[in-house]
Amino acid sequence: MARALDIILLCSWLFFTCIAQAQTGPIDVTQLGAKPDGSADMSQVLADAWKQACNSTTASTILIPKGTFLLKEANLEGPCKAPVEIQIQGTIKAPEDPAQISKDKEWMTIIYVDQLTLSGGGTLDGQGAKAWTQNECRVKTECSKLPNTLSLNFVNNTVIRDLTSLNSKLFHVNLFGCNNITFQHFTITAPGDSPNTDGIHIGHSTGVVITDSNIGTGDDCISIGDGAKQVNISKVTCGPGHGISVGSLGRYDNELPVEGIFVTDCTISGTLNGVRVKSWPASKSGSATNMHFEGIIMQNVSNPVIIDQEYCPNNQCTNTAPSSVKIAQVSFKNITGTSATPAVVTLLCSKSIPCEGVEVADIDLAYNGNQGNVSSNCANVKPALSGKLNPPICANATVPAQAA
Repeated sequence: MARALDIILLCSWLFFTCIAQAQTGPIDVTQLGAKPDGSADMSQVLADAWKQACNSTTASTILIPKGTFLLKEANLEGPCKAPVEIQIQGTIKAPEDPAQISKDKEWMTIIYVDQLTLSGGGTLDGQGAKAWTQNECRVKTECSKLPNTLSLNFVNNTVIRDLTSLNSKLFHVNLFGCNNITFQHFTITAPGDSPNTDGIHIGHSTGVVITDSNIGTGDDCISIGDGAKQVNISKVTCGPGHGISVGSLGRYDNELPVEGIFVTDCTISGTLNGVRVKSWPASKSGSATNMHFEGIIMQNVSNPVIIDQEYCPNNQCTNTAPSSVKIAQVSFKNITGTSATPAVVTLLCSKSIPCEGVEVADIDLAYNGNQGNVSSNCANVKPALSGKLNPPICANATVPAQAA
C-alpha cells in the first residue's frame, strides 16, 4: 500500500512539474494554430496568445517563430498582470490593401501596457507600396489617414530591440502618452520617395531613448511632436529621409511644450534636412526649449542645420503671419561633413517671437568639397558663436527692435 502511495505521489509530482514547466515556456503561436505560410491570417491566434500572456501572474513570452505570418490587424490591450515579451523571429506581414485594416485603426496597436519587450530579430513588413499611391497628404491639407505599422499608446517601461520595420503604410512607429521607452538595434527601411513614412514619431511622451539604430525612410527618420520631453537620440544613422526633426509645431490648439531633446553622435546621410526645428507660420501658441544637437556627421545633406519657423509644405498655407511658437535654449555643436546645398546653416526664427538662447559652435561643413561656397542665413536670432565656424554664421543676423 505504501509503495502504491509513493508511486501516486511521484506521478502527481511529475504531472504538476510538467505543467509548471509548460507554463514557464514561451507561448508559441504556431502551437495555437498560426501558419507560417504568409497567407493564413493569424489575428485571432495572436489575440488569444496575448490574452493568455497578459493574464499570467508571472512574466511570459509570446513566440512568433521563423517563417512568414499574415496579420490583418492587432489590438493588444492591457493592463497585464506581469511583464510580457513578444519575441518575433519571423516576418509578420500586413495586408497589402489598407482597406483591409479597420477604418481609423492602426495595423498593430499596443495600449495600456507596462513592462513590455519586443525583440527577436524578426521583421514587421507593412507592405506599404499600394498605400503610398493612395496618399493624398502631399496635395491636401486635410487628407485620409492611412494606418501606422506600430502604435504604442500609454505604454510604459518598454524596450524595443533587434527588430526591423519595413515599408510602413504611414508612420513606422507612433508613440503617444508613453513613458520610459527604449529603442535599441532597431532598423527602419522604406524607399526615399515613400510619402509620410516617418520612422519614429514621438508625441506626448517622456523618457524616450533611441540608440544604435539605422533609419532610412521617405520622411523624418525621427519626428518629435508636441508634449515630447526628455528624448535622447544617439548613435543613429539616418538616411534616406528628411532628417531628425522637432515639429512641425503650432498647427493645432493646446499643443504641449517640447522640452529636453538631446541628439548626439549621429550620422545623417543623403537626406532632405539634417537636424531641424520647424513650426508653422500663423501658428497656434507653443514652445520648444532645451534642445541640443551635438557630434553630428552630415554626408551630402541638404539643409544640414535648420530652424524653420516658416514651415509650409506644398504651399498649403494661406496666412503668412509669424509663428507663435517660442523656440529657446537651442545648441548646434560639433557638426561636420558635407552639404548638398550652399546654405548649410539656416536659422529662420519668428518675427513676433524671436528665438532666444541659441548657441552655434564648431561647425565645419563643405559644399561639394568647395568650402568657399558655403553660407548661412539667419533672421530674428542672434546666436552665441564659438569655436571653428565654416562658414561664418549669421553675419546677417537681426532681431526686431521691439524684441531686442
